[in-house]
Amino acid sequence: MPADVVEHLRWGHSGLAAVVEIGPDGPVALRELAAGPPAMTARVSQPLVEVLVAGEGRARASQRLSETAVGCRLRYAGAEQSARGGWHELRLHLRDETSGLSAELTLRSREGVAAVQASARVTNGGEEPVLLLAVTSFAAGFLGRPVDELDVLRADSDWLGENRWTSRPLAEHVADRGLAGHGQHGKGVFALTSSGTWSSGRYVPMGGLTDRNTGQTWLWQIEHNGPWRWEVGDRMEGAYVALSGPTDVDHQWNELLAPGESFGTVPVSVAVSAHGVEGAAAALTAHRRALLRPHPDRPRLPVVFNDYMNTLMGDPTTDKLLPLIDAAASAGAEVFCVDAGWYDDGGDWWDSVGEWLPSQTRFPRGLEEVLARIAGHGMTPGLWLEPEVIGVRSPMADKLPAEAFLQRGGVRVAEHGRYHLDLRHPAAVAHLDQVVDRLVEDLGVGYFKLDYNIDPGAGTDRDATSVGAGLLAHNRAHLAWLEGVLDRHPHLVLENCGSGAMRMDYAMLSRLQLQSTSDQQDFLRYPPIAVAAPLSTLPEQAANWAYPQPGMTEEEIAFTLCTGILGRLYLSGNLHRMTPDQLALVREGVRLHQSLRPDLLRATPCWPLGLPGWEDPWLALGLRAGEGTHLGIWRRPGAADTAVLPLPHLTGRDLDVRIAYPSAAGGWTHAWNPRTAELTVTTTLPAPTARVLRLRPL
Repeated sequence: MPADVVEHLRWGHSGLAAVVEIGPDGPVALRELAAGPPAMTARVSQPLVEVLVAGEGRARASQRLSETAVGCRLRYAGAEQSARGGWHELRLHLRDETSGLSAELTLRSREGVAAVQASARVTNGGEEPVLLLAVTSFAAGFLGRPVDELDVLRADSDWLGENRWTSRPLAEHVADRGLAGHGQHGKGVFALTSSGTWSSGRYVPMGGLTDRNTGQTWLWQIEHNGPWRWEVGDRMEGAYVALSGPTDVDHQWNELLAPGESFGTVPVSVAVSAHGVEGAAAALTAHRRALLRPHPDRPRLPVVFNDYMNTLMGDPTTDKLLPLIDAAASAGAEVFCVDAGWYDDGGDWWDSVGEWLPSQTRFPRGLEEVLARIAGHGMTPGLWLEPEVIGVRSPMADKLPAEAFLQRGGVRVAEHGRYHLDLRHPAAVAHLDQVVDRLVEDLGVGYFKLDYNIDPGAGTDRDATSVGAGLLAHNRAHLAWLEGVLDRHPHLVLENCGSGAMRMDYAMLSRLQLQSTSDQQDFLRYPPIAVAAPLSTLPEQAANWAYPQPGMTEEEIAFTLCTGILGRLYLSGNLHRMTPDQLALVREGVRLHQSLRPDLLRATPCWPLGLPGWEDPWLALGLRAGEGTHLGIWRRPGAADTAVLPLPHLTGRDLDVRIAYPSAAGGWTHAWNPRTAELTVTTTLPAPTARVLRLRPL
């Protein structure tokens, strides 16, 4: 290539356009990533792959995953494009002649979907070992846009308070400092990281950038069931984004590459749109559906009743379960899951779990009697399981070899009275396979709620370069174990739970069928979690609890049912103690949800009142499916009587607006203005009160 020639490699399909810039004197960079024809508005210099190694570090000192010494030296060494099975793929080959390291960046995108999945593989082609300290899965400049025009999206997450999305000016974190006048890129960075194995224990493993003037938006997710990092910073030509799995500085991760060895990063995905956050959310929703492992649960989306939340709370017995099973079947449940405690004889099971044998005291005639009652109603029997842990008092703690557990310094890692299995070890895998196969084949279990209530920390130093490398290998072995379970039992439904939604990521959710969105027991606090959930997970995977109780008013029963209807309805509550009228109200909500399931499978979310704040008095979630929109609206204590909901996608359309649930209840009125595309709702009922509306153009 002549010294002054810059080339552009174009790749994409009907829904996505990417332009890679290749120059002789600089690193390969992503010039454009867009949902439409590329605009090519600005040059960018952010290296496409960043590789941080011991002995070289960064080209300029900072704490960023930008301008690494190796990343700045990586040069174009070829590319291949292919299309197969509806997926388009680009493989870019890069090489650093100084270190001998090469990198292969793989971009995958589904035809017609404005999103791309990215991962990198680094190979040591030199003669000496190289210690990797960080490798990005995706790194790019954001459309050459200046920092002061951008907003950054993030989602705080915590037990009982998941999916707390906020959007703030990027300049609040990375100020515009006039870098061009200094002739150097910046050193500042806004970064979020996770730690341990609760991938969403502090933040949802997602983020976004949006240009508040043009609507250009990137929305990304890191598809890893362990530690991750994403960062946004400033370069002379504008903002950049870098996404990665574990790193040395954040997670005690490093990997020693011998000559000829390779390391592959965790996958990440980026969705793009010119129409703001909702446009990018629609693209990411379509992309997530393309990532899913095929499963017979998907077209059915059966309603799950779980006996835990505000009901049996981990204390199931035959006498308590049988009437609850009958009532759940009467309400329309299609799966009945017996939650925690079914294996406990003594009443103090937290630190004794691990054998997963049914209790004989709780079920004197056997757990089989309970599961047969479930199956007799045509429901699928389910059980709670926390497979990755062994209680310190469990017999399995001594039956399994010490090497089958995560370790630090030769000592088993213990947390909250549990040891943590290391799924790199065949004895750990064999134990869990035996447990699952026994429960499925001998007891007829067709559904597992897979919970995960401890975080083992940085990882394990057994048979690993670093504790972070040991944890990454365990994380990957965990995914392989899940795939093996589903390969052996293709009709088995697996729910992803981790103290609610502390491990909500698309490494897990591309394989598992649904996601518990919270452990929140207060029905007034659950709506903001449920309303924000479709930005973090697919609507049809978002298992939002609805737990009506006999002591509730009819408006309170409707309120909690509305929380579940516009997701994967996850039912609980003492239904067997309800009056006929109360149970009929529950049954009506279940029937409405079941009628919406075909639309759930194709719906994209919208938020007429914006992404919900934790204390917002009015909350609204729309699911757009074809011409129709299903709209959930919640009014909490302290709210005014009236709310105005902008619905710009329906501008100029005359609508049929109907209350779908509860259909016979009064107290709410609505008025639609097609010119301003505003729906005004008013209620004379005291809060809490909620409704599901159906909107269809005439």
